[in-house]
Amino acid sequence: MGRRTVRLRTLTAGAALALGAALLTPLQGAAAAPGGEGARERSAEATDYCGSQCADILPPGANGNATLAEILAHRVLGTRPAHTDDQLGPYDALSSGYTSLTDDRLTEFFDDASFGVPEGQVASVTRPRDDVTITRDKKHGIPHIKGTTRYGTEFGAGFAAGQDRLWLIDLFRHIGRGRLTSFAGGAPANQGLEQQFWPQAPYTEEDLEKQVEYIRTTQGGRGKQAMEDAQAYVDGLNAYRVKSKNGRYFPGEYVLTGKIDAITNKGEIEPFKITDMIALASVVGGLFGNGGGGEVESALSLLKSQEKYGVEKGTEVWESFRARNDPEAVRTIHDGTSFPYAGRPDEARGTALPDPGSVEREQLVYDREGGAKTGAKDPVRAPEKLKPAQGMYDKGVLPEDLFRQDGHKKGMSNALLVSGKHTASKHPVAVFGPQTGYFAPQLLMQQELQGPGISARGVSFAGVGMYVQLGRGQDYAWSATSAGQDITDTYAVELCEPGGGTPTKQSAGYLYRGTCTPMEKMERKNAWKPTVADSTAAGSYRMQVFRTEYGVVTHRASVEGKPVAYVSLRSTYRHEADSIIGFQMLNDPSYVKDAATFQKAAQHISYAFNWFYADSRDIAYYNSGANPVRAKDVDPALPVKGERTYEWRDFDPADNTSAQTPPAEHPQSVNQDYYISWNNKQADDFSTAGFGMSAVHRGDLLDGRVKKLTEEGGVTRASLTRAMAEAAVTDLRGEQVLPELLKVLRSKPLTDPRAAEAVEQLDAWRKAGARRNQTAAGSKVYAHPDAVRIMDAWWPRLIEAQFKPGLGKDLYDALTAQLATDEAPSAGHGPTGAHAGSAFQYGWWGYADKDLRAVLGEPVKGALGDTFCGGGGLDACRDVLLTTLTQAADKPATEVYPGDGACKAGDQWCADSIIHRALGGITHKPVQWQNRPTYQQVVEFPRHR
Repeated sequence: MGRRTVRLRTLTAGAALALGAALLTPLQGAAAAPGGEGARERSAEATDYCGSQCADILPPGANGNATLAEILAHRVLGTRPAHTDDQLGPYDALSSGYTSLTDDRLTEFFDDASFGVPEGQVASVTRPRDDVTITRDKKHGIPHIKGTTRYGTEFGAGFAAGQDRLWLIDLFRHIGRGRLTSFAGGAPANQGLEQQFWPQAPYTEEDLEKQVEYIRTTQGGRGKQAMEDAQAYVDGLNAYRVKSKNGRYFPGEYVLTGKIDAITNKGEIEPFKITDMIALASVVGGLFGNGGGGEVESALSLLKSQEKYGVEKGTEVWESFRARNDPEAVRTIHDGTSFPYAGRPDEARGTALPDPGSVEREQLVYDREGGAKTGAKDPVRAPEKLKPAQGMYDKGVLPEDLFRQDGHKKGMSNALLVSGKHTASKHPVAVFGPQTGYFAPQLLMQQELQGPGISARGVSFAGVGMYVQLGRGQDYAWSATSAGQDITDTYAVELCEPGGGTPTKQSAGYLYRGTCTPMEKMERKNAWKPTVADSTAAGSYRMQVFRTEYGVVTHRASVEGKPVAYVSLRSTYRHEADSIIGFQMLNDPSYVKDAATFQKAAQHISYAFNWFYADSRDIAYYNSGANPVRAKDVDPALPVKGERTYEWRDFDPADNTSAQTPPAEHPQSVNQDYYISWNNKQADDFSTAGFGMSAVHRGDLLDGRVKKLTEEGGVTRASLTRAMAEAAVTDLRGEQVLPELLKVLRSKPLTDPRAAEAVEQLDAWRKAGARRNQTAAGSKVYAHPDAVRIMDAWWPRLIEAQFKPGLGKDLYDALTAQLATDEAPSAGHGPTGAHAGSAFQYGWWGYADKDLRAVLGEPVKGALGDTFCGGGGLDACRDVLLTTLTQAADKPATEVYPGDGACKAGDQWCADSIIHRALGGITHKPVQWQNRPTYQQVVEFPRHR
């Protein structure tokens, strides 16, 4: 990719003529000095011990803001602002280039992540205050923020966040406050998204302020400093907000959504405040750092299993699918060390299963009016010059199921680390990063922060970037994967009438520690009008939830004939930003000096993450999270009675505090031979929070490859990156389950020519590595397209035919509601809906593998509670496979890949491809599917302090 020049917020002459001189905009702030004396300065560097052996990448590009003129030029002429897409090409190219990758060629696919900006590569220097500079490099326009004071450093971070992500930050603070439709428009997807998220984190402004004060007053000097840093960050963000508004170079989405008049400049970008950061943190945590929940759904599927098989056998079958501690599941800590947590008690106490047929989901939405009721469109009469952007938000700014809390949850992030004992240099090597979906702009923002007590480079979630959240320090790097352990429980509170009388399921009072207590009613009323961006007709509705001391009401039912409300209690509720202390420590070079201090810093992060660390000497792992200490013999997988006996130990509802498991009980390790994580099981006896951690998991794609590399020795950055990249284009089903399928199919000679042909096609694909990769860069054709098509058509038919007859419709439906059967790249799932990249996290491949091995008579540890394929008979199972296989083979590509707004029907490559979900006015081309982190680091430190 050619180097880009300074980010000018202006149009080309041709665009100016096409769009009119009224749309031309000035530079981003008078303090910018592109090409001048400031541009000749070399930004001062902190001590960097990586020696050009740290690299990273974040597609599509660092710049996430576009003026109205730039948006319209993009829509009409296809141009894009500088640095909006210059990391997409190298990121995409790895899928074809990894096979010949060497250490010397890494910079073809990643950017040098050294501190500072090299001589001659300074594009601009902005000075929003006398005590801070924001230096941007020519190649990617990444902000390198250096402050001489702590306040100035954080002010600069906020100012740079405004430069790169102002619209995105504003968008997400409104999501966090449950007001997306009022801000961005009433598109059905926007309605669905806020209806999913707000009940998970409903807060009043007072609630948000209390969280700020909790950090400031209970977390010692670091808590006070964190809130001072947050205020400085907000001050910087607001400074850019004002400057860009007055200078008319603010993001164009504000005009297209009716916030600001393009001609008069009337209107306002609402000022930011610290409580917005709490709301933003709740969104980030909701997407990536939560775990557990869904106990009501688990109770319902357990009851269906008991109804099918009887209580004893039904419980056994259900537990085998729940797979809390499957002995065949891939683990991050693979040396046998045990970390018991959230296990199944021998004799559970306080379990509150609902009476059959009594469960009703709590109503959320009331008083629908206008477009909220009809879904009608009412496009505004847009000026001719704005028509290219008309309706760009008609399908919503984000997928409506982004915060879905069922068997279709989102999978995130991976990590590969090898100890120096097994590398060529004798120094550890790490390839890791968060898999946060593909958005334009990205939710993450690149930055370097250098100031008093802060020295780091990497990424932060836009709007909460006071510190680098994933990245590198002077002589160490760190990253994370979503852990998802159980930090959310469901309580069944007995209902009552505060004024006396007989309670019903709709009663608004509940027994709390023996007293009939009124529930707190919380409401959000949202209204909208059509805009250029969103033509949904004017409408409104009201969201309503009831909050109790044990959490928010999700369902109502009866238990043993008594009316109850099921409520959800998350340990991080009312503590959305407490993790700021841990991030502060990770950015502090005087605190993190080795693996041990890294683990201590990670202990201060309350969300459920797996944290990984590498320096020149050690690799390390720590699982963070506010893991509550539960009452003795409580089963965390099922609802529990809302009584004091079954509360979390030392539970205090005032700030939702309780005893938490001590750090020593969290999965952790230093210098294991290697670590892998792809949201898989952490360690022996660390019970999973949901379904899906079975014999086959996408973590196996990493584990097998890294184990082999480690055994061979001489691991390099390139070889570990190759392992990651190969796994990123591999079909989990084809590599891990197809061998058993072929064994069953070939247990007798194949006499049907069509079936025999399909088997040969599948086997040839398997032998070639079961890749879903184009034959060459730009070919957009897979090497084994028919085999991939057959597998995509076969898998859902296979699973249903294999399991549904034995389980019965009711139990099969209940289990598939908790764990989707498939997650192929072409399916509509993941953080961005379709074209999401992340694939093969949640599915029935482990169940299928265990069942097929049982039918074949092969050893199975942790077998399912019954044998399902063909009722357990090999011949009958083979018939099931043959029937569904021939059905799948006959399905044309146009049916398997029906097409969408971006792809024609039958276009297999395009159906799989990654497409960045546009959160603003700039869009990007499809790229080759890769199942890899969105932001990724490749690091090997040769030296240490």
